[in-house]
Amino acid sequence: MSDQQLSLFELQRQVKGSLDDTFSMPVWVKAEISEMTVNRSGHCYLDLVETEAGTDNVIARCRATIWSYTFRMLKPYFETTTGQTFSEGLKVLLQAKVEYHEVFGFSLNIRDIDPVYTLGDLARQRREIIRRLQEDGVFEMNKDLELPLVPQRIAVISSPTAAGLQDFLDQLHNNPHQFVFYTKLFPAVMQGSDAPKSIMNALDLIYEYEDYFDAIVIIRGGGAQLDLACFDQYELAFTVAQFPLPVITGIGHDKDDTVIDMVAHTRMKTPTAVAEFLIAGALQFSQELNELEKHFTELITDQLDDHKNRLNDAADQLNLLVNRMIVSQQNRLNIAGIQLANRAESFLKIQQSELKQLMAETKNQTSRFVTRQNHLLDRSGNKLNFIFREQVLKNKNLLNQFQHLIRIRSLETIRAEKKNLNAIQEKLRLVDPQNIIKRGYSLTMLNGKIVKSVGQLEEGDLLETRLSDGIVESTVKKIAKHS
Repeated sequence: MSDQQLSLFELQRQVKGSLDDTFSMPVWVKAEISEMTVNRSGHCYLDLVETEAGTDNVIARCRATIWSYTFRMLKPYFETTTGQTFSEGLKVLLQAKVEYHEVFGFSLNIRDIDPVYTLGDLARQRREIIRRLQEDGVFEMNKDLELPLVPQRIAVISSPTAAGLQDFLDQLHNNPHQFVFYTKLFPAVMQGSDAPKSIMNALDLIYEYEDYFDAIVIIRGGGAQLDLACFDQYELAFTVAQFPLPVITGIGHDKDDTVIDMVAHTRMKTPTAVAEFLIAGALQFSQELNELEKHFTELITDQLDDHKNRLNDAADQLNLLVNRMIVSQQNRLNIAGIQLANRAESFLKIQQSELKQLMAETKNQTSRFVTRQNHLLDRSGNKLNFIFREQVLKNKNLLNQFQHLIRIRSLETIRAEKKNLNAIQEKLRLVDPQNIIKRGYSLTMLNGKIVKSVGQLEEGDLLETRLSDGIVESTVKKIAKHS
């Protein structure tokens, strides 16, 4: 055993002294923000990691802190310079003071940030996303789809409160040409980290009703450049690129295209421009249709004139032939009339005799049939009456049996439910918080909520402890967690 024995505190103090001597000045550190929390006081707490190149394996991790007075300056400076929200997932270059605490261990105190480093990484990520889409063979898929000549059934993805949405709808539905468009809104978040997932959920819903729409429009109003970072995301761009309906974007910015602008079928600058694009397509089709109608009318008019002349010539020839046929048929009709008059008189006498004989036979047969049917009807009526009385008596006995059985089962059910209700009432009485407190227990609450873990507390919090005979208020001075 070594003669030198150190307490844990002494060992920690030596480690702290060594680090203070080695890193007496702040250093610049490259890392990725894996977790980020801003508390009520404005302090920002980070979890920084470094991963192995080409993999997701974490090879280094540490805690970092940006105190509120520094965070209030660094955050807007970073976001204004990069156009990117300071959030989890970013690779950053930070100036930090190395710190070591005997209880909390190793950490970094952030003093400054270099946004130029993050800009370069974002540009690299964007190029990587475009390369992956091209290698996956989906980059041009949506552009290769055929847009209908007049897309009128439009699925709209936008925030319901976006000003750009109302501009789009007003422009589209109140167009001066009175073209009719059918629009259906699929609400989505259009900025921030939740936007890609929200937009993809809207696309999934549209996919279920694919046959009801001609095209999809993704629009939002204007806004800061940093609000557009959510549209440079691989999964969202992949979903848009391979969607089976043409996608038209109008995200509301004039500068660089986002990745989903690049993979969409058509990219317009603003929501109003998208509406004008759809109206212009309908107008062009309408003009072409009018030209076809004019040409068709002229062609039909020429053909009608030609056929009219030919029809007049044919009518003259037909009139001559008809007159000749009428004269011939009249002569034949006169001859046939004379022959028919001679034969009709003898034919009528023969038919009258046969008719009298048939009437006599029919009368005799009808009388015999009626007598036989009356006899059969009387027998059937007696038999049916007997069966009906027997069935009524049988059903009456069954009904009495069912009534008795229902009465017995109802009483049994009521007794069982009453017993269950009494048991439930007893359980409720036993778990009543007031009864529990009376047995010697207490409730500790923070801001009206029950405290279940020390993780909910911070030093200085005001606690309220409820006892059976009153309430006690206390302040947290120290927190100790059980390992």
